[in-house]
Amino acid sequence: MRIKAVSKNTGLSPRKVRLLIDMVRGKKVEDALNILKFAPTPQARVVAKAVKSAAANAENNYHLDPAELKVVTIYADEAQNMRRFRASARGRAARFKRRSSHITVIVAEQEA
Repeated sequence: MRIKAVSKNTGLSPRKVRLLIDMVRGKKVEDALNILKFAPTPQARVVAKAVKSAAANAENNYHLDPAELKVVTIYADEAQNMRRFRASARGRAARFKRRSSHITVIVAEQEA
């Protein structure tokens, strides 16, 4: 049985989040949380929160043992971008995007 958790509009760039997600994909939940705990980026806290949420959903809603859960699928999609302006040379304005992402985590029991 696959259990899902989604963290929406995180305020983190999907490109930066994907670096962390690639380290966690396919690992046990405990191992994934340990990897994220010692990752040197601030984005690791948000990804860890999404993984914990998926494990808690599995434990509370479906009475599964969290020690036997594995991160089956994890991905970051692009969310809505905020358009901002920054002062530029000669009295002009340069437009840039503040990117955001949706993080989706799917966990399932490990097969013996």
